[in-house]
Amino acid sequence: MQILVLNGPNLNLLGTREPDTYGTQTLSDLESLVRTRFKDVDFQFAQSNHEGELIDYLHGARGYDGIVFNAAAYTHTSVALRDAIAAIDVPTIEVHLSNVHAREAFRHHSMLAPVCRGVISGLGMTGYLLAVEALIQPST
Repeated sequence: MQILVLNGPNLNLLGTREPDTYGTQTLSDLESLVRTRFKDVDFQFAQSNHEGELIDYLHGARGYDGIVFNAAAYTHTSVALRDAIAAIDVPTIEVHLSNVHAREAFRHHSMLAPVCRGVISGLGMTGYLLAVEALIQPST
């Protein structure tokens, strides 16, 4: 099984950026957590602050078994990312570390959710683990 874990803008600053909202663990901590929990899964991890590069990662994931995607702020604005997810036909789970529905109103709408298998929000890094679990389990 091959899964892409893709992170969008500003997530490279995890651990130091707004720790009250995003916690103190880093992106490297997230990678270790996921790899340790799912030893039999082949993961590719990527992060970019650039929308076009995220689209390129999505296009490159054709043939993968799934994608765990935290598009960060692009979640609320990017038709291009939405279209890229729809175009590749790879099961994608949208994740957010914070509860976007308990934050500013502009974060309450996701451009990506309609083309994703599911959305997990507000559970910190555990959300990534749950997303991988959902991808490796057969759909019911």
